[in-house]
Amino acid sequence: MNLIGTKWKPLILFHLLEGDLRSGILQKKIPGISNKMFTQTVRDLEKDGLLSRKVFPVVPPKVEYSLTNRGKSLEDILRSLDKWGLKDSQH
Repeated sequence: MNLIGTKWKPLILFHLLEGDLRSGILQKKIPGISNKMFTQTVRDLEKDGLLSRKVFPVVPPKVEYSLTNRGKSLEDILRSLDKWGLKDSQH
C-alpha cells in the first residue's frame, strides 16, 4: 500500500496500462491534479520502480512515461479497483 496508497498514484498507473503516454496527455487524463502534484507523483513512482520516464532530446522537450515490469504486475489490482469503483458508484 505504501507504493500506490495515495490519491493520484493508482490513477497514473491505471492510465499507463493502455501504453506509453506523453507527460501532457497523461496529466490531462487526471482532472484536478496540479502540475506540482503530478511531477511529485511520477517522480515517486519512478523512484519506486513502477514507471519509467524517457526524455527525448527535442525542442520543446518531450517526456514519455511507461510502466515498468514491476508496474505492469499491478494490472490485476488496478483493474479490480476500477471495477469496484464503477460498481460502487452506482449505489
